[in-house]
Amino acid sequence: MGGEIRVPKRIALLGSTGSIGRQTLEVVENLGGGCRVVALAAGSNYRLLEQQVRRFKPELAVLGDPGKAALLKSALRDLDCRVEAGPEGLVAAARWPSADLVVNALVGFAGFIPTLEALEAGKTVALANKESLVVGGELLARKGLLQPERILPLDSEHSAIRQALGGSPLSQVRRIWLTASGGPFRDWEEERLARATPAEALAHPNWKMGPKITIDSATLMNKGLEVMEAHWLFGVAPERIEVVIHPQSIVHSAVEFIDGSVIAQLGPADMRLPIQYALSYPERQPNPWPRLDLRGKELTFMEPDVKRFPCLELAYRALQAGGTMPTCLNAANEVAVEYFLKGALKFIHIPRLIEEVMSAHQVISKPERDTLEEADRWARRCALALLRKIDGRS
Repeated sequence: MGGEIRVPKRIALLGSTGSIGRQTLEVVENLGGGCRVVALAAGSNYRLLEQQVRRFKPELAVLGDPGKAALLKSALRDLDCRVEAGPEGLVAAARWPSADLVVNALVGFAGFIPTLEALEAGKTVALANKESLVVGGELLARKGLLQPERILPLDSEHSAIRQALGGSPLSQVRRIWLTASGGPFRDWEEERLARATPAEALAHPNWKMGPKITIDSATLMNKGLEVMEAHWLFGVAPERIEVVIHPQSIVHSAVEFIDGSVIAQLGPADMRLPIQYALSYPERQPNPWPRLDLRGKELTFMEPDVKRFPCLELAYRALQAGGTMPTCLNAANEVAVEYFLKGALKFIHIPRLIEEVMSAHQVISKPERDTLEEADRWARRCALALLRKIDGRS
């Protein structure tokens, strides 16, 4: 058991049954009474959510699936816990009155509106849902909601950057080094990539993650999304954010300063560490998890191959285009990953589908919330229309 944090946190956890959500609850237990879960939200896994509710006794439980929410409500009739459903339920959890910290571990575009609502409600957000900034960074910046003390990154890379910056002004920063493992296909040739299966793509060598982010890691789209997230989180221009392949996943990212010094954050490949850093911030607490022993470790770094993995370059292009283009890229990628996992799209066709949707998109500048939602819907329709044509090509 770790120490009890001195600054108590009342947590609303969105995405509680996913990989990050489950690890967040493990961290909460390790931190003891300094953290209390007041709201839990998930997609459709009502049996696991019921177990979590019985263990953590939140005031609110939400399921995105209304039918499963009805089953949950019946199962929890012996407890004093309000049950809500659908997008409105997610918003209720994000704005829950007794919560002061909202942990957003939702996957994809679905996490954007809850992030926006939580920030507008004055909450601090511990953010694992990078899509919130990919699609909404520009809008959040215009609204004055991108305040460093209000958004605590849960991604290991962005947590590392925040720790390496240490409060230094941007004028002292030359560039950010964003590390990537390279995924399971790092050393595969193009011919072999053409035959890659979902099972092979899901076999990440270093991290245990959900299926969407694992496939994004294999295509390097995850790193492209993280470039976009880093731009909005830290105010660093895209051309000053460099991606470097680091197969060992020991250096989680680094900051290079104008005097030539490079400060990096190192640790084991364990998401519980950045989660705990965010939940206990500004304090640090002990924990019982494995430690990094540098003896005998090898650290290697190399340039990403954007010819074999063009998704990274597509993300830079979307960020430079701005407006609704990042939303378009994100939506097309979500469709592509979904259909690859179903066996209905080849791995090498994921970037082709995204690029064709981006080429068909007319960018709308300075989008508001409803414009971003419509751009997301449009891109999904476009991707579905192009899907069969693209995968039919050689």
